[in-house]
Amino acid sequence: MAVMGKTKSVLTLTGRVINEAVSFIVFSLLDLFDFLLCYVYKLADFFMEAEWKPCYCSSGKEAITSSGKILVSEQGKSKIVCLSSSKLQLEEISDTLYTRPSLVSEVSNLTVTELKRLKVTDRTINVQSCEKIKNGTVRSTFTVNSTIVEMLQGKIGKQQLHPIPRWSDCDCKLCISWTSSCKETLFVRAEGPKGNSQNKAFWTETLFPNFSSAAKSTYRLFAIDLLGFGRSPKPTDSLYTLREHLDMIEQSVLEPYKIKSLHIVAHSLGCILALALAVKHPGCVKSLTLLAPPYYPVPKGTQATQYVMRRVAPRRVWPLISFGASLACWYEHISRTICLLICKNHRLWEFLTKLVTRNRIRTFLLEGFFLHTHNAAWHTLHNIICGTASKLDAYMDAVRDHLKCDVAVFHGQDDELIPVECSHNVKARIPRARVKVIEKKDHITIVVGRQKSFARELEEIWRNSSRN
Repeated sequence: MAVMGKTKSVLTLTGRVINEAVSFIVFSLLDLFDFLLCYVYKLADFFMEAEWKPCYCSSGKEAITSSGKILVSEQGKSKIVCLSSSKLQLEEISDTLYTRPSLVSEVSNLTVTELKRLKVTDRTINVQSCEKIKNGTVRSTFTVNSTIVEMLQGKIGKQQLHPIPRWSDCDCKLCISWTSSCKETLFVRAEGPKGNSQNKAFWTETLFPNFSSAAKSTYRLFAIDLLGFGRSPKPTDSLYTLREHLDMIEQSVLEPYKIKSLHIVAHSLGCILALALAVKHPGCVKSLTLLAPPYYPVPKGTQATQYVMRRVAPRRVWPLISFGASLACWYEHISRTICLLICKNHRLWEFLTKLVTRNRIRTFLLEGFFLHTHNAAWHTLHNIICGTASKLDAYMDAVRDHLKCDVAVFHGQDDELIPVECSHNVKARIPRARVKVIEKKDHITIVVGRQKSFARELEEIWRNSSRN
């Protein structure tokens, strides 16, 4: 037994070393490939649209905001720069959008530094910031990420970009149906007479048909496509921040349907929105059910956004789901290429799937994964999962101390995207939360394949919370 245990340890260590070595080589090549794609897309955008959209790989400087101001950081020193609009809540913008260390970025930063010394900077803008000190006022010049400034100039000036998707996005009737509506609201499917709410197809094709007649006659069920996904609006000028997502949920569900009490069910990224919504409307929430919540407590002294990005996307080739997450999170232009190949051509992929499987499986999951734009997926991933990293502890504490609702957490034992420890972290922060780990289930099959039993579990949670 001792020999077998030692052999297993050696094999595990060897596998880990090989994985890290291969990952280093692969991701170094991907760093270079993404760098080259940046210029390819600039040329393509200019050819197709007569202008190119700014990207986040232009500058490595930090630009975050607080209370309508931009916080500029350079060489460890921070200053506040005021903006002319009070509506922009820039503190929601994650620094992971433009600060993703790589070999290419390090070389690029060194090059930019040398160019600055020669006063040959053409990709950034200068902003003046004032700092009061005891002996007077000192003026300093700092560099702000040009991408964010260019995107915000349109918002500050209240300029509306054309709603039709970019050339690299799908323009089928399903994807652009929102443009024909005079009011921008999320795509919502409501069923039943009386309160619940989250991606539409994921819920309507799995849970809705499996709820009992009693549940359907007691509760009014809502399933929504989040902003930027499915049939919901996909504005090209949106930064898809937490505030924008919450505002759209309120405007599309809570306000028009005059909901005063509700049970919230959320999966994966949606759990963050569910927590924020629950904290914002504490008196309305009767139960909170979270599936695979991406909650990573951040160690003290660690930058929250960067820590969570590395946990979600560890830059490893194995397991494959981590490799996919790393591609989506670390590479702006590679992920855009993936969206170009898959999302823009989702109808072809749906057809091929039906052809290969002889129409034996339903393709609703393809709708959930493929019906989005790169702009929506990129910003939502960074601004919601990474950008809220420093807020989740406060949300958890608010649920623990100020909300009386039931909290239930479900997690697949074989989930390789979000580890089971995340759900146990929720339990550690909210002691009354009930955690159920489902054996032999992963990030998707925690619902798909066990929808009948999960529907019964939800009905029981709702019934029990109604009695309290």
